[in-house]
Amino acid sequence: MQSGQPSRTALAAATHRAVHQVLERGHIFADPLAERILGADAEAAVEKARSDASKRRLRLFIAVRTRFAEDALATVVGHGVRQLVVLGAGLDTFAYRTTFGENLRVFEVDHPATQAWKCQRLAEAAIPQPDTLTFVPIDFERETLAEALAANDFDAARQTFFTWLGVVPYLTEQAVFSTLGFIASLRGGSHVVFDYSNPLEMEAVRDEQAAERAALAERVNSLGESFRSYFNTHELHIKLTDLGFREIEDLGPASIRARYFANRGSSSGDKGGHVVRATTV
Repeated sequence: MQSGQPSRTALAAATHRAVHQVLERGHIFADPLAERILGADAEAAVEKARSDASKRRLRLFIAVRTRFAEDALATVVGHGVRQLVVLGAGLDTFAYRTTFGENLRVFEVDHPATQAWKCQRLAEAAIPQPDTLTFVPIDFERETLAEALAANDFDAARQTFFTWLGVVPYLTEQAVFSTLGFIASLRGGSHVVFDYSNPLEMEAVRDEQAAERAALAERVNSLGESFRSYFNTHELHIKLTDLGFREIEDLGPASIRARYFANRGSSSGDKGGHVVRATTV
């Protein structure tokens, strides 16, 4: 992202979530606040997507990763998890529509400029901020995630769920594994859901899929938020295990299609992003 400016890719992800509510009627992931928080941009975004199907595959993947993360969270809250950390929260709306109430404290971690922008959007949309929400501003050039959370009353002794969606591809491998190492080290136990992509050379993609990936990479690069990391699935799982994660669930394109798009005529294809759930407990 550009210095002092909110994340443009965060806006793009929020746009896809809002458009999904209209064009696919939220079939994969229903978010009653997605259009509201987008504000005046929502209607134009829907009309643009209606006439241009080129981003449908990405839109559906974004819906899937959010649905998968929130389903996994609901399961562990039922087993005693009381803290959620949303890394790279952007315009995520979970904290403002959750039904868990006082049973779940939410920490939204993001760059100060992006958080200020979000607060403005929330105010304009008349979406109240719940008492269970804590904003955790962080500038990774000046402080670590551990320091930022500790400064905002995060309890490392309590079992915690982390969502980390739409962020990993923009980070270096060193930054990715440093963050995962911190999550795995929490003495109270932890869960994390994040998404990633395989290197293109690992995938026998069709020409149009390769073109879509190249176009997406070009778009995010033009926004100053370039892709930096791709992962071999087998090697990633080994590293997660080495860090201390005991259970790993990895949904690749075929699993995503079988779970979320059976009998729906999806164009999601056999290649694309992965969504991972890993836990230390």
